[in-house]
Amino acid sequence: MVQTVKSLRVIPGEREILLEKPLALRRIFFSIKALIDSTMEHKAHVSFDDPTFLSYYIFGGLVQQLEVKGEGICQGDIWVQNVSTEEIVFVMTEILV
Repeated sequence: MVQTVKSLRVIPGEREILLEKPLALRRIFFSIKALIDSTMEHKAHVSFDDPTFLSYYIFGGLVQQLEVKGEGICQGDIWVQNVSTEEIVFVMTEILV
């Protein structure tokens, strides 16, 4: 079992890979948290193995964290796109077995 903890600063308008596709192991848990000032407007899109963001999960308003566990979770790259006007810091954790 391997646990990865990572943080990433994403500037407005940019897209980045939050968690890369596991190569030898499989992902059984991941958590993504946006560290933001609660008084500032923020919005980000999280896409699961789709760098074109045709389908995405929205971080915005009171939604600042996503946690997924189990056998059927995304095994590909997990992308984020900052669509706000402020910089957002993301903190990620994943567990691979």
